[in-house]
Amino acid sequence: MADIVLKDVSKSYGQVEVLDRVNMHIKSGEFIVFLGPSGCGKSTLLRMIAGLEAVNDGEIHIGERRVDQLPPNQRGVAMVFQNYALYPHMTVRQNMSFGLENIGTDKAEVSRRVEAAAGTLEIEQLLDRRPAQLSGGQRQRVAIGRAIVREPQAFLLDEPLSNLDAGLRVRTRVELAQLHQRIATTMIFVTHDQTEAMTLASRIVVMNNRKIEQIGTPMEVYSRPASRFVAAFVGSPSMNFLPVQALEDAAGRVIVKAGGVSIPTTLAMSAAPKSSGDLTLGVRPEALRVAEDGEVNGRVSLVERLGDRTLVHVTLPDGTEVVGEDIGKSTLEAGRDVSLKVEGSEIHLFDADGVAYHAD
Repeated sequence: MADIVLKDVSKSYGQVEVLDRVNMHIKSGEFIVFLGPSGCGKSTLLRMIAGLEAVNDGEIHIGERRVDQLPPNQRGVAMVFQNYALYPHMTVRQNMSFGLENIGTDKAEVSRRVEAAAGTLEIEQLLDRRPAQLSGGQRQRVAIGRAIVREPQAFLLDEPLSNLDAGLRVRTRVELAQLHQRIATTMIFVTHDQTEAMTLASRIVVMNNRKIEQIGTPMEVYSRPASRFVAAFVGSPSMNFLPVQALEDAAGRVIVKAGGVSIPTTLAMSAAPKSSGDLTLGVRPEALRVAEDGEVNGRVSLVERLGDRTLVHVTLPDGTEVVGEDIGKSTLEAGRDVSLKVEGSEIHLFDADGVAYHAD
């Protein structure tokens, strides 16, 4: 295993800039997830680490070696593709052993590695089948097994779950997390699915518009987003955003006036933006709880019952729409008046550039 370091890595296709001076240090054994919308550059960045895309500028280091000028087979990484890329005329055993045989690995060693990988992935009974005889989840495990037998320094996974149905995605996601715990090898996983990122990652790299917006643990990214983009992209339903009319000082703490109401926070006045112009208030639905003594009053426009919780869409006096939460067995209905209590420590402010200011 080895650390992976990217220094000022850039990529463009002609006049189209895809990545702009990306810097990152991935520690040995981490499960890193590149998360972002389509077109943000996350798959391109993964392919550059793998050697499948050339680097226009910057450096990529794996362990003690600079590898951005090396061919893919000399970088010590193994790639798992979205479409599995299995040879249909070969058995599972042959698919897993083909790469090792191509580089002249001893037959006994090939057999040992294939058997060991099959045992790790619990696919021993599938070794003599062909891909057409396998389910989508089984094919994905074979693709991962083909990578494992190479004993790489890092696994690179490009949206490997996107072709699976919803139930199978959940099961395979759990299997991937368990696999990482067992083999403790660095994994870099690309996805646009925030649930996959939150449940799998040691750290998430949130990408947008050619750059990294934030790197942090799942809860750091969720609880303390560095920008409005991160706050909106991570979390379902999305964070509520309200334009700020004014900031008021209450004994050194900020009171935000937004949506026609005043909302107390735990944000220190000294840490707040100096001007309320073009500020936006951000608050997640779970920090807006239905309560009799709530600070925010409005009328219920829609109720979403999810079993363990209820999402309540509320129209504020000035017409602003927000989403709050109630208990799973909520009796609220559309058209009812409701009060929402705000958790002041969960307040976020974003300036005109989208930079975040957090409560204490």
